[in-house]
Amino acid sequence: MYSPEFAADPQAAYRKMRERFGSLVPVELSPGIRATLVIGYHTAVRILNDPDHFPADPRMWERNIPKDCPVLPMLQFRPAALRTTGAEHARYRQANVAGLAGVDLYAMHSTVEQFAIPLINSFCASGSADLLSQYAFPLVFQALNSMLGCTPEIGQQVAIGMSQIFEGGADAEAGNNMLASALADLVGLRKREPGDDVATRLLQHPAALTDEELVHQLLVLYGAGIEPMLNLVVNTLRLMLTDDRFAGDVLGGSMSTRDALDEVLFTDPPLANFCMTYPRQPTLIEDTWLPAHEPVVISMAACNNDPAIAGLDVIHNRAHLSWSTGPHGCPAKSVAYLIVQDAIDQLLDALPEIRLAVPAEDLVWRPGAFHRSLAALPVVFPSTPPLPMP
Repeated sequence: MYSPEFAADPQAAYRKMRERFGSLVPVELSPGIRATLVIGYHTAVRILNDPDHFPADPRMWERNIPKDCPVLPMLQFRPAALRTTGAEHARYRQANVAGLAGVDLYAMHSTVEQFAIPLINSFCASGSADLLSQYAFPLVFQALNSMLGCTPEIGQQVAIGMSQIFEGGADAEAGNNMLASALADLVGLRKREPGDDVATRLLQHPAALTDEELVHQLLVLYGAGIEPMLNLVVNTLRLMLTDDRFAGDVLGGSMSTRDALDEVLFTDPPLANFCMTYPRQPTLIEDTWLPAHEPVVISMAACNNDPAIAGLDVIHNRAHLSWSTGPHGCPAKSVAYLIVQDAIDQLLDALPEIRLAVPAEDLVWRPGAFHRSLAALPVVFPSTPPLPMP
């Protein structure tokens, strides 16, 4: 799952897994790190809705994992909703939901526009761009910083650290440390200078989170934001520029960007394998014993493409698992949809004749067990004068 071959064509790998193992597949997330990958839709829904038997707390598993394990930063315990269960989980989730509920979605439209136009103006006259590095990444990064109350300087360290964690390579531990240090700086800043942002609302929440807990809430919010939203922007643009059905319909106006987003979330989700749980005891599911305290990883990419749910209208159906489900369902879904959709609409409105600069089959996917991420999305378009700022 961590090989370039898997990254190039994961659906082919999932099909072979399904033929051999059914819904539950023994895998290695990195060399020597065993897990069970869930590739059956109905099995995944059952597990995600059963936190009593499948808690998200990895502390027992971690006892035997070396500290330099490259995927440890993605799976390790954190005092946050993502990696806890029961009363702990409820306390953290309430604080996060309240912090996100304060985001003004109407104002966020203007925020995305204010970030998008200067980025588009930086390359519109040249007639070419890499939409990943020159547009999607800086736009998502700035939108998240604005929402969470982070300065560009601290945010830059956050972005580097998060990228290293998602890559799951030799730099993952260093990325984890960089990320924690940067977010500790953010907590200190918002203590001194409160603002209208998620970090401040977390600080002021009745849950009375400690500094360590605050760092981990913010870490999870960034983790759920930077890579997944960046990849969703880029993967959706790739679909719209390479699929004749969408290229004709979406750009022509008969189908919405939201329809394209939902198709990508169903067929090629940006966070492909995640939602880890750790069974309390050996558990039998579908004639397969799941070991106690060993990771059970939900493959949203495989489950959404499970033949058992084949035939669904993936454009207008939002029953996919890309936002997870159950008690750990994503609480930031509304604002994530808004940022990604506005980012795409701003670009296509400004450069309606945009097209890929290389054949679709020449696009390169970044290796990694967890994300579905292009290395670049090069495009060309007629040279266009800069847009006026709103």
